[in-house]
Amino acid sequence: EDWPERYPSPFSDKPPARVDGLRIVMIGHASLLIQADGLNILIDPIWSERASPFTFVGPRRVNSPGIAFADLPPIDAVLVTHNHYDHLDRATVSRLWHAHRPRIVAPLGNDVIIREFDDTITVETYDWGQSVALSEAVTVHLEPSYHWSARGVTDRRMALWTAYVLTTPAGIVYHIGDTGYGDGAPFRAVRERHGAPRVAILPIGAYEPRWFMQPQHMNPEEAVRVFRDCGAEQALGHHWGTFQLTDEGVERPLKALTAALAAEEIPPERFRPLRPGEAWEASA
Repeated sequence: EDWPERYPSPFSDKPPARVDGLRIVMIGHASLLIQADGLNILIDPIWSERASPFTFVGPRRVNSPGIAFADLPPIDAVLVTHNHYDHLDRATVSRLWHAHRPRIVAPLGNDVIIREFDDTITVETYDWGQSVALSEAVTVHLEPSYHWSARGVTDRRMALWTAYVLTTPAGIVYHIGDTGYGDGAPFRAVRERHGAPRVAILPIGAYEPRWFMQPQHMNPEEAVRVFRDCGAEQALGHHWGTFQLTDEGVERPLKALTAALAAEEIPPERFRPLRPGEAWEASA
């Protein structure tokens, strides 16, 4: 289906410098700012115009980042889930490095990819099952997902991909960059290992055609299953509405998510599909 040239968000955000509790803001697509216990954490940040190896061709954003780069608070950490161009934008990571000097955490192999672009950057890499403390109170854990990696035609699966679990004083945050549903085992395992999340950030877009996308990108119905599997109190939908990567129309994920929640008798406010600049804050 055709997308509009512009799909602007009604929201924009200028986040506070620090948050004692837990605040999450959608920047666009899979880029989010998580503010937790005084830390500012970016996941899969992209401020570039295209999710592409080229500046002149490839998926172009149809809305502006929900937070202007100049309005970012001090960034303490950047988490990269995997190396696809709609998740790892090396120009943005380099820009953040020179502006904020954050800790950059990524799954195995992605340090090489980032440092090929800017060899001044320090990147920490970890395997599934490993954990890294970002502060005395906040720890990030790497967990499996059903996906893959590649930047070109010769490096398929040569770098790892991951989901992240953040343990914070305000609750557990479960963030999945990209995943298929498969047998659902990784999502149930998160609950068993870490407890039920306070909030799960789940991908709801880029899922058609199913014959090709099903093993690697779940659809909204499957995202609702993951919400059930992991036992989260709240879900936030990402990975939709900014870059056209697949066949479905720009608002198809919204309609499919509404139908899936109704079928499971889940109140829609418990699974919010975030627009760029839209914020969610944990209640005290």
